[in-house]
Amino acid sequence: MRWSGQAIDTVQSDSLSGLARLSNVVRSVQTPEFAGITFHEVLAKSALNHVPGASNAMPFAWTINPYRGCSHSCVYCFARNTHTYLELDAGKDFDNEIIVKINVAEVLAKELRSKGDRVPAVALGTNTDPYQRAEGRYRLMPGVIAALAHSGTPFSILTKGTLLRRDLPLLVEANSRVPVSLAMSIAIFDDELQQSVEPGTPTARARLATVTAVREAGLDCSVFMMPILPHLTDTRAHLDEALAQIKAAGATSVLYTALHLRPGTKEWYMQWLEREHPHLVEKYRFMYYGRNSYAPKEYRTWLAEKIQPLIRKHGLTRGREDPTTGGVATTAVRSSFDNRGERMPVSSLIAEELPPTSAIRAIGEATLF
Repeated sequence: MRWSGQAIDTVQSDSLSGLARLSNVVRSVQTPEFAGITFHEVLAKSALNHVPGASNAMPFAWTINPYRGCSHSCVYCFARNTHTYLELDAGKDFDNEIIVKINVAEVLAKELRSKGDRVPAVALGTNTDPYQRAEGRYRLMPGVIAALAHSGTPFSILTKGTLLRRDLPLLVEANSRVPVSLAMSIAIFDDELQQSVEPGTPTARARLATVTAVREAGLDCSVFMMPILPHLTDTRAHLDEALAQIKAAGATSVLYTALHLRPGTKEWYMQWLEREHPHLVEKYRFMYYGRNSYAPKEYRTWLAEKIQPLIRKHGLTRGREDPTTGGVATTAVRSSFDNRGERMPVSSLIAEELPPTSAIRAIGEATLF
């Protein structure tokens, strides 16, 4: 569907030399509904990303990123530096220059047919969020979910986006065919701090309500309490209240880790810290000195000793993170057959959302503004 009733300014894609390198930009557009953000609609050549594994037991993994860049604008986002590959900066451009793979579902369906069992499972949301706000208009995820379920490919979704609730009926049907792992990322339970650190995200309250909606739909839902920010969200009071709310929402497990700051992200985060919490700058420089991306081992040990008893106190289970993708760890295997060995029929919602056979839509039908 097009974005009706909107005044659109078209931006020439050749004004951004890094994007010209893609050679598949349909157009770049802006709309008043997303003030300050430019969407660069591209025809993807591939949907599946092959990620080298962390061990012999997990030699590789597969991910999908319908979007590149993210309007959630989290100052700590580790994916920021990926924007520099397009000659865009890891700060403001990552938040405001969003790449949209408008044909991602069609290309995915074609790749899944050709790769077969070489794609045992897929993770979404481990780089940029598939349910960032523009997904409400582009509606890429239903086709992605349908293509994965139809091919018998298990998948996981990690998101901060409450728009996940729109697709719950489809996800329930998908879960009847393949294992589906869902997780909501909720790092900050102080509203003022959350809006400062993650200005484009839904509130923690709204995300917790989404966890509850997932559970009421009969699906498991983990909460990624990541990252924990040193000297900001690592107090016992904050952690205790956060875990109490996570438990009340019905989460099936909780995962946590301390903040890590990769190059590109570190510079952007430190600019934010200098502006909003200057008294913490020297402490952070001591912790994340030079090119060191991870909090010191001593801090991580201190944090574990503080939070693990609280996890037990609230009757929560600690979940496992996939070391390769950063998503929910799963041992699910690909299968498009039922327990009698017969190929499962395509259910109604999945059939409705399956992308067309052609891997690329006509350009006139592809743009959604």
